[in-house]
Amino acid sequence: MFTRRNAAAAALAVLAALQGCGHTSEQEKFDAAWADEKAVLIRQMLAPRGTLRAAMYRGSPTSFVQASPGDPPRGVGYELAEAFARQLGVPFEPKVYASNAEALRAVGSGQADFIFTDATPERARFLDFSPTVLDVQKSVLVVGKSRLKTLDDLRKPGLRIGVGAGSSTGEELKPVYPKARLVPVDTLANAVDMLASDKIDAFATNDAVLFEISGKLPGSRVLAGQWGVEHFAVGVPKGRLAGAQWIADFVQKAVADGLVQGAAQRARLRGGAQSQPGSRSRSQQSQPQSQSPSRPASQSLSQPQPLAHP
Repeated sequence: MFTRRNAAAAALAVLAALQGCGHTSEQEKFDAAWADEKAVLIRQMLAPRGTLRAAMYRGSPTSFVQASPGDPPRGVGYELAEAFARQLGVPFEPKVYASNAEALRAVGSGQADFIFTDATPERARFLDFSPTVLDVQKSVLVVGKSRLKTLDDLRKPGLRIGVGAGSSTGEELKPVYPKARLVPVDTLANAVDMLASDKIDAFATNDAVLFEISGKLPGSRVLAGQWGVEHFAVGVPKGRLAGAQWIADFVQKAVADGLVQGAAQRARLRGGAQSQPGSRSRSQQSQPQSQSPSRPASQSLSQPQPLAHP
């Protein structure tokens, strides 16, 4: 955390640097010395343990995916965190959890320094967020034989819709489909098992996850349209807000340089569209936008739509 003691130490270091330079203007010497000290302070603030401990969870292209243990990890969150650590000048330490709820708890409890997640008002109570990086629409996954064909069908009473335990989906979904019975699901692997064994009628989350897990459930379908949108951003623990401008600059560069677009393509992220960094909109979609027939996972795009630079 940036404190008066840190500031005093930085000022002394800057003065010492100024005294050691004799061939440039005083302003140039000050700027150079302050830039060096500022970099040190930012590093200490955002990675206080000397490494960037990045929390992520398995199964989501927005976070962490890996086809097999020998394959390189993919995921927008993984690649952003790796670049974040590299730019800070600290080692990268990925901490991979079974669920998003566990990853969020790690950052909230100080066991991790970085997460890429949906920037909800609830999470903003214990995290500070960057400007929005990525918007991903939300729908549901159903088995091939399901009688559910459109999002409007979710208005039928008594449907069992699985939602990630500890996720924001449950609170957002209930007002849209008030007659549904929401069933907490601990992990994405459990979601697949519960759909296959008819313990839930549908599983709701963002499309990036739905298309990813649909590959483990042959014949399954992601219903067309959307009932909501997730707004992904970089999150850091509360108390590190003095690094906000550095984080915002990092995010803007990651978008402009194509890092986000490339990471999304390598992770085969579908259902995503890149946001304009700088936007902090938290508007939620309360009604489905389309009632066209569902799209089999096998017929969906294997690559995301081109992501426009801001």
